[in-house]
Amino acid sequence: MEAINHTILLGGFLIVASILAGMFSSRLGAPLLLVFLGLGMLAGEDGPGGIAFSDFALTYLVGSVALALILFDGALRTPRQSFRLAFKPALVLATVGVAITATIVGAMAFWLLELSPVAAFLVGAIVASTDAAAVFLLLNMRGTELNKRVAATLEVESGINDPMAVFLTVACVELLLHPRPLLDWSFPIFFAQQMGGGAIIGVAGGYALWWLVNRAELAGGLYPVLTAAFALVVFAAAQSLECSGFLAVYLCGLVLGNKRHRAQATILRFHDGLAWLAQIVMFLLLGLLVTPSKLLANWWAEVAIALGLILIARPAAVFLCLLPAKFDWREKTFISWVGLRGAVPIFLASIPVLAGVPEAMVFFNVAFVAVVFSLVIQGWTVGPAARFLGLGLPPQAEAAERLEIDLPMVADRDAASWRVAAQSPALDKPFKELTLPRRAKIIAVIREGTLMNRAELDRLAVDDQVIALVPPEHTMRLDRLFSTRPIRKKNVDDGGEFAFAGSVKMGVLCATYGVPFEPLDRDKTLAEFLAMRLGPDAIPGDRVRLGPVELVVNEIQKGLATKVGLELEAPDERLPVLRAWHRVRDAGAGFVAGLRGRLARKR
Repeated sequence: MEAINHTILLGGFLIVASILAGMFSSRLGAPLLLVFLGLGMLAGEDGPGGIAFSDFALTYLVGSVALALILFDGALRTPRQSFRLAFKPALVLATVGVAITATIVGAMAFWLLELSPVAAFLVGAIVASTDAAAVFLLLNMRGTELNKRVAATLEVESGINDPMAVFLTVACVELLLHPRPLLDWSFPIFFAQQMGGGAIIGVAGGYALWWLVNRAELAGGLYPVLTAAFALVVFAAAQSLECSGFLAVYLCGLVLGNKRHRAQATILRFHDGLAWLAQIVMFLLLGLLVTPSKLLANWWAEVAIALGLILIARPAAVFLCLLPAKFDWREKTFISWVGLRGAVPIFLASIPVLAGVPEAMVFFNVAFVAVVFSLVIQGWTVGPAARFLGLGLPPQAEAAERLEIDLPMVADRDAASWRVAAQSPALDKPFKELTLPRRAKIIAVIREGTLMNRAELDRLAVDDQVIALVPPEHTMRLDRLFSTRPIRKKNVDDGGEFAFAGSVKMGVLCATYGVPFEPLDRDKTLAEFLAMRLGPDAIPGDRVRLGPVELVVNEIQKGLATKVGLELEAPDERLPVLRAWHRVRDAGAGFVAGLRGRLARKR
């Protein structure tokens, strides 16, 4: 009994310490997952805590549950539009990209670690997939607004690439334990079963969960518990049928998150906290599991493989897979750099250990070093990399405090409450002149605890609580109406030096700035011109070159640009990465010229 109490005390203390340490480390820009991992190592066998922990079976169990909950939470927050926008490039990266990465890393492991070809490829398979926990967390906490196509591709890729990595890992373990011809038909059949079965179970489970949430009459606090338990049921059912539980639980969350259902805000808040707890527990356990002193035997090879993964394998996979996609070199470079590794490689490295593969700890040590290097090098530089490559978008308004109000599912509108923020656009006009979306209606205004008479209300004030009915598709417009206006920073490539409405005529804009244009485009609006050039999938941040200037899409509604930036500065001078290159090039040219001059004088 005393040992159990000590275990509970230690577990609670480590979680509290992780949360507090994360609060301080975020001020330094340190990746939180690295903090959690580091605390686990400090509590472990080689750290001050001195806890000897080597239970791979328990780590695999906890890791499976934690990853399932993290994927479910990430999918709940992925809009259908983002998934559609990024699905094709993300799918290629999640399948072909993982295979290319595994092959390149496998070749390095074959040469550096002197492993057999299958064992070397197993090393590559273990570290080939990006980590959903790391990507979701770091992209959403850096304060940098990214091009939606880039951010969505990274998030969707990390959500759906685990099945490919699991398939390759399991296949290699099977080949090491039971050698057979590589062209055995059982492998493609197993892959099709993993992907196809996981997709079917996930989509069916998502619709079943949506139906259940809307039909079950439960206490409000039980709805999020129901969704979490059902997500684990979907994950375990798929795994039991030898299908991909990770793909199934991700698609289950995606379906539920994009359907109207009861207790939506409550479910999202609960799963946000649950995902945080899952990440903390998982990384603490992984930190406890590793013994740093055992990493020293092949440290040079492990470091070389980790750097090769970051600098060679991931970029090669991204640039090859995205050749036909609508990404420029800056976006491909950023996607290459944010190929973050987290718990998944360490989790996959426990499979050969549990299966009894000879010298399985070699795989585990390589995976651990790759994760640490990825979190330190890539995780610490996500924000600076986006700024260096000029991928920042106009800063978004600080989100208004919105509280969802549950209505019967037969209602065709949602009810919610907003707190009016300082410098909100809603403060600009008299209350009766506020422009609301179609079929949206303010039903109450509460000021300092008092219900105001709307008929006599002159203007809204800061901190007023506004209760409104609004169609689900217009909720974001009210978010913007009651939010603080974004503050634009100088010297940031955030959407052009000048901004115009999408209704401005091309002829007017081009004549004003002396920009050449085709006569046929004279009477087209900017929105029509950009739609013609960019197609239906245009997003904020897309650019169209027009002679010496660029048109930048800043805002889009219903597929048309409503706000367009005009960038007059040449790209070579605007992008920090190119400015830095030009400075290095000019400095080098100056040094060579000076050296030649000195040599000539000596002669």
